[in-house]
Amino acid sequence: MNIGKFTIDAVETCVFGLDGGAMFGVVPKALWSKAYHPGDELNRIPLSVRPLLVRWDDRIVLIDTGNGTKFKDKFAQIYAIDRDKSSIETALLKFGISANDITDVILTHLHFDHAGGGTTIKDGKIVPTFPNAKYYVQKNQLNWAIKPTDKDKASFVKDDYEPLIADGMLETIDGAGEIFPGISLIPLFGHTNSMQLVKISDSGQSLLYCADLSPTHAHINIPFVMGYDNNPLTTIEEKKKLLPQAYEEGWLIAYEHDAFMQASKIISTEKGFTAGEKVEITKY
Repeated sequence: MNIGKFTIDAVETCVFGLDGGAMFGVVPKALWSKAYHPGDELNRIPLSVRPLLVRWDDRIVLIDTGNGTKFKDKFAQIYAIDRDKSSIETALLKFGISANDITDVILTHLHFDHAGGGTTIKDGKIVPTFPNAKYYVQKNQLNWAIKPTDKDKASFVKDDYEPLIADGMLETIDGAGEIFPGISLIPLFGHTNSMQLVKISDSGQSLLYCADLSPTHAHINIPFVMGYDNNPLTTIEEKKKLLPQAYEEGWLIAYEHDAFMQASKIISTEKGFTAGEKVEITKY
């Protein structure tokens, strides 16, 4: 897919599983099972781990890095992770890109399913996966990851970011604004402190990579908010602010975790906003 000068691809890594109730918070299963998926025998719903690849001029930028491959077998079993398909390096080969080619990595936040692929194990040592890249995260998100709450500390893994700090490869950003011309960061505070969405705009078109604000198309419905969110009422207010603008301006919404839909636009109905027709960013 092209948006102006930007070539954009959805990088499909593994599908993993999280508890459907946790993914939809107070929404009853009778509703979320119809809106998305009924779940398996352990109530886990299938979720994609789909970083975004953005290329223009001499830049090759990766937005998020997936689960990676550093986890142990017990971790893989809990989250139904297919280790053979979770490597971001392998997924990038489809596009003829090696880990050495990546110039920049924008991390929406430091939860393991977004930042886990940013480091890897080589010769028994955990090292940055993309040795020639600069990694970017919000300053307040890094501070939160270092000192998380009891509610969300299991979502942060030190091995995902400490090697980046040690090698001087992690750059912190303080607030909203353009990181590159046409690529803007939008910090939000409902899911976790200073998660940054990425908006790509050129030639009158825009794509919003919405991370965990709306991890699946079903979460476009404003009351569908995750139990994982630290501040669910804040998430609702953030959706109320962003989604009308996305609808009015015709943004394409890219879903990082949707196992069935890479992207869509938003439509307005009598019951509120919902996802429109499925859009393929990259055909597989």
